[in-house]
Amino acid sequence: MILWKQWLQEKAFPLWSNAGFNRERRLYHERLTFNARPIDVVDLRLMVQARQIAIFCRAQIDGLLKQSDDPILCLAEVQKHYWHRDGEPGWIFSLTPEGLPAKITRDLYAHAFILFAHAWAYRLTGEPTILRVARETVYEVENIFSLPHGGFFDVIPSQDTIRRQNPHMHLLEAYLALFEATQDEFYLERARKLVELAKKTFICAQSGMILEFLTEEWKPCKKFGNNSVEPGHIFEWSWLFSEMLRLDSNFSKTINIEKNVEHLFQVGIKYGVEDAAVFDAMNEKGHITCKNTRIWPQTELMRVLACRAKNEQSSSVTEQGLLRTLTEKFFDLYAPDALQGGWFDRRDSKGVVMVDHMPASSFYHIYGAARELCGPLTF
Repeated sequence: MILWKQWLQEKAFPLWSNAGFNRERRLYHERLTFNARPIDVVDLRLMVQARQIAIFCRAQIDGLLKQSDDPILCLAEVQKHYWHRDGEPGWIFSLTPEGLPAKITRDLYAHAFILFAHAWAYRLTGEPTILRVARETVYEVENIFSLPHGGFFDVIPSQDTIRRQNPHMHLLEAYLALFEATQDEFYLERARKLVELAKKTFICAQSGMILEFLTEEWKPCKKFGNNSVEPGHIFEWSWLFSEMLRLDSNFSKTINIEKNVEHLFQVGIKYGVEDAAVFDAMNEKGHITCKNTRIWPQTELMRVLACRAKNEQSSSVTEQGLLRTLTEKFFDLYAPDALQGGWFDRRDSKGVVMVDHMPASSFYHIYGAARELCGPLTF
C-alpha cells in the first residue's frame, strides 16, 4: 500500500499538522476550507481535539511522523480548558473561539474519545500523570453517566429517553486502547461489560444487525423493519469485536464473539454496500433508507477488509478485489490530489459533494483504516 504511505507522509499529515494546527492556542482546527484555510467555528468540540491528539500520537508511534510535542502540548491545553472547567466533574463539551466554555454539557461520546487520546498519549510518552487523568476520568464517566441497570446516558443533563449505541461503541474502543497500553485489567473488565451489553441489547435478535437507537428499557424503538441501522457502524462493531477477540480471547470465545465478527461483516456487505460504496443508512431488514455516502463508512469497511486479508482463511479473492476498488474510489472521489491531503466528507446519492469544508474529525477514521492497510510499526 505504497500509495497510502505516500499520501499520509507527503500530503495528509503535513496539511493537518500545519494548516490544521493553531500553534498560538495549541489546539487543532475543526475545519479547513478546500484551499487549506482554517475556519473558525462557534463551538470547538472536545471530541475533535481528542481525535487529533490520538492520531498524531499514533503516527509518531508508527514511525510515520518525526517526534513532535504538538499532540502532547494540545493534550495539556485540552485538560486545562475542558476538564473541570466549570468546577464540576468531567469534561465540558466545547469552547468558544475565545477559549471560554461554550457548552458545559457532559457528553459520553466526547469522554470516550478523551480516554482514547490518553491511551495513545501514554503509549507515546509513558508519562504516569496521563494514566492518572485517564483513571479519574473513568470514575467520572461512571458517576456522571451510569444507568441503574447497565449502560450509560449519552448526554448529561439528559435531553431525551433514547439510548444510543454509538457512544458505547467508542467507550469500548477507548477501554481496549487503554488496556493494550497498560495491560491493566481495570480497563478490560469494563470492556467486557460493554461487549455483554452490546450482545444483549444493540444487536437485533431477528437480523443480527446493530441498532442505532433503543428505548429506556433497551428495546428497539420501533417495530421490526423500521429501526435505523448504519452499515458503517456494523463494520466498526465487527472490527471492535475482532479486537476484543485478539486482546481477550478466553472471554471472547466464551460468549462467541467470533460469530458476531463474521455475521456483522456479512450482513454489512450484503445489504449496506453497492458498487463498492457503503451507504449511510438502512433498516434492519436491509432496505436502504439513505443512499448518501460519507468518507468514514468507506474507511471502516476498508479497515475490516484489511484485517481479513491478514487472515487468509477469512479473506477471499472477491474481498481483496473490493478492497482495491474501495482504495481507488477513496483517492478518486474522497481524497483527490487537488485537495493535497484533505478530503470531501460527504456525497449525495448522485455523487455531488454535499459539504463546503474539510472536517478534521474524518482523519480518525482514515488513519484507523490506514494503519491496518499499511501495518502498524511498518512505515
